Amino acid sequence: MTRRLISSGSDFEKTMGYSRAVVQGDWCFVSGTTGYDYSTMTMPEDAQAQARNCFKTIAGVLEGAGFSMSDIVRVQYTITDAALVDAILPALGDALGEIRPAATMVVAGLIRPEMKIEVEVTAFKG
Repeated sequence: MTRRLISSGSDFEKTMGYSRAVVQGDWCFVSGTTGYDYSTMTMPEDAQAQARNCFKTIAGVLEGAGFSMSDIVRVQYTITDAALVDAILPALGDALGEIRPAATMVVAGLIRPEMKIEVEVTAFKG
């Protein structure tokens, strides 16, 4: 089986030693993705906007790797405060409501104070 490393081209990936995604056979593992708007290189203050940006980035990565959002079988959400759940639910439902992957949500700190959510997915195309 061939392993493909998918990169966004960010220097941070090389410095930290990770790939935006790894494709191994019929599987695609997408690294934790935060809510940056890569078209403007800004982070919105709003948690729902950050969640939507996470899924926009993830969709693009999956597409570039030959997968789609409907191939997602597992998702892990990391949020910085449980009080954010109500704000992000519409974005989660819009992105994955029909797909309904296995899911875990964790409340923990993220590496930058402006980050409110990080989303990691696993996709399978068998």
